[in-house]
Amino acid sequence: MRTANVRTIVIWTLVALVGAAGWSVLALARGEDVSAAWMVAAALGSYAIGYRFYSKFIAYKVLKVDATRATPAERLNNGIDFHPTDRRVLLGHHFAAIAGAGPLVGPVLAAQMGYLPGTVWIIAGVIFAGAVQDMVVLFFSTRRDGRSLGQMAREEIGPFGGAAALIAAFAIMIILLGVLALVIVNALAASPWGTFSIAMTIPIALLMGFYLRVLRPGRVAEVSLIGVGLLLLALVAGRWVAESSWAGAFTLAPSTLVVWLVAYGFIASILPVWMLLAPRDYLSTFMKIGTIALLALGVVIALPTLKMDAVTDFASRGDGPVFAGSPFPFVFITIACGALSGFHSLISSGTTPKMIQKETQVRMIGYGSMLMESSVAIMALVAASIIDPGLYFAMNAPAGAIGTTVENASQVVTGWGYSISPAELAQAAKNVEEATLLSRTGGAPTLAVGVSEIFSKVTGGSLRAFWYHFAIMFEALFILTALDAGTRVGRFMLQDMLGNVYRPFRNISWKPGLVLTSAIVCALWGYFLWVGVHEPLGGINQLFPIFGISNQLLAAVALAVCTTLLVKSGRLKWAWITGIPLVWDATVTLTASFQKVFSSDPKVGFFKQRSVFQDAIDDGKVLPPAKSMDDMHTVVTNSTVDGVLTAVLALLIVVVIADALRVCVRHLRRPALSTLSEAPYVESKILAPAGLIPTRKEKEEARDAVTPTGV
Repeated sequence: MRTANVRTIVIWTLVALVGAAGWSVLALARGEDVSAAWMVAAALGSYAIGYRFYSKFIAYKVLKVDATRATPAERLNNGIDFHPTDRRVLLGHHFAAIAGAGPLVGPVLAAQMGYLPGTVWIIAGVIFAGAVQDMVVLFFSTRRDGRSLGQMAREEIGPFGGAAALIAAFAIMIILLGVLALVIVNALAASPWGTFSIAMTIPIALLMGFYLRVLRPGRVAEVSLIGVGLLLLALVAGRWVAESSWAGAFTLAPSTLVVWLVAYGFIASILPVWMLLAPRDYLSTFMKIGTIALLALGVVIALPTLKMDAVTDFASRGDGPVFAGSPFPFVFITIACGALSGFHSLISSGTTPKMIQKETQVRMIGYGSMLMESSVAIMALVAASIIDPGLYFAMNAPAGAIGTTVENASQVVTGWGYSISPAELAQAAKNVEEATLLSRTGGAPTLAVGVSEIFSKVTGGSLRAFWYHFAIMFEALFILTALDAGTRVGRFMLQDMLGNVYRPFRNISWKPGLVLTSAIVCALWGYFLWVGVHEPLGGINQLFPIFGISNQLLAAVALAVCTTLLVKSGRLKWAWITGIPLVWDATVTLTASFQKVFSSDPKVGFFKQRSVFQDAIDDGKVLPPAKSMDDMHTVVTNSTVDGVLTAVLALLIVVVIADALRVCVRHLRRPALSTLSEAPYVESKILAPAGLIPTRKEKEEARDAVTPTGV
């Protein structure tokens, strides 16, 4: 035992030293080349320590997870929404569901401020806020029959604050789903390779679902090998299809993709969770984690240099071409999902608590999955920071700022202090077989260029174009898995809301209810997507500017609910675990909301932008990004809508936090008045490990009992 303890101490001391070395180099290096490997070292060392010590402390000391307590998946198992799911499959599902556009796109955009601010927030934010939120919400939802976040707020905070939480959460959910769908459409439009490969994941997932449910129950290793093999074949075949006569059949217009996405979202929402959703998300996780792991390995092998400044001049001036505003609060709003995401709380109180086998698994699935997503964000920041800064700004600045020719773009970007020649801009596009890379905004193309840069250093420059298009397809697959799970969670939220009025909706597997609510959710985000595809400044494009703020406001709701539950359940001394992140998130997000509504800078303030464009309309002028007078009127409308929505959502979140504070104070003064909606204790009959690898004790328990396992 003493030898084991010494070994453990040595191992974790080395991990700490690796992480500390990475942080030291990133923080202290000035004026010399810094390898991206130091960023990877800082991240992985910090993640390992955070998971090993902090998450274990929260799970067993604060939450007191109980392996003997039956979860909703076991007690309410109906094979549709409630279904005990093997921890490995559920880990894949949960990670795939939470890992949407945010960790890929946000860090790329935030690189405008330099690599250091984003790195600090991504790593510190996930350890102390994002992963904590995900795990604690999952725990409390599991204790409450898988209740949605809004419904938990209504039951634990009260009807007033709860109603505000329900409305805010559902509205934000529709916005998030529409934005995710738009990114997918943009990635897959006119891409037969990506469309074919992603389409093939659906029949592969159906095969895996039936394999585990009917053919070989519990054989997760077998179905994993089969699924991964078929997935790799689909990826390779996608390129064959793109170069064959079949390419036309899989080259779809954006409007066609919208129809297919809405249809897929509806079907995935109503089918039994074991049939399509869980196996497809599990399958995609292999590609997601595999690609990110290969990126990290590529960084260690190739040792690319971070070419972006640690902190750029745009950080101090707040007038960057990618987004305007100061690092506080806009770096935190822009990165969002890689560090703290309200969307995750909807998954943690949506599909996952209805599928988890044991309470003890909330640590691995809730905290662990969020660390995995944060690693994606770090690799995205690395990819954006290793390419030439001149190319980065040429790709991410709007056409209205840099023009449409490489000559004009070169001149403008050089004026910003990042020299790049027209020939270099043209060659960068040629390297990845694109006509141009100018103003390829949104973050995804920049990430693809960075990925191709890393992989081509290992495999050779001749494959640069292959890796670029692979990365574009990878991003679409990454985001699609959040769309299908998000639609199902949106259905749960709407059912909870309607269940307060009409009781049958409280049974989330009631078929008329699930079909109706799935159709409503798909129709809502599908409408905004359809309009956005057909009108460049309308539909979901109108709501895109409030994506980051709304996501962080939702995180404030989740943290407020968690803090209230910690207080009401007798864990007052541990309430700081979610209380401190709540104060930070509320401060950051409400500050950002205030600036977006009232700032006198038209690049920041919605109402100021509206005023500027309205004055231009009165003078008969057309300002970019508008190209016509109709566009000018659309910008005025969009600015008005965004400003009003931002103010309304911020007000709803203030109501939730204030009501939560009232409930906490009342509980401290008169605890007898407080009630908890926790489901009664039922002894569990399922034996399942808490982590990926069973401990010696868990193996012995499995040998001594017959385990009724799920899929």
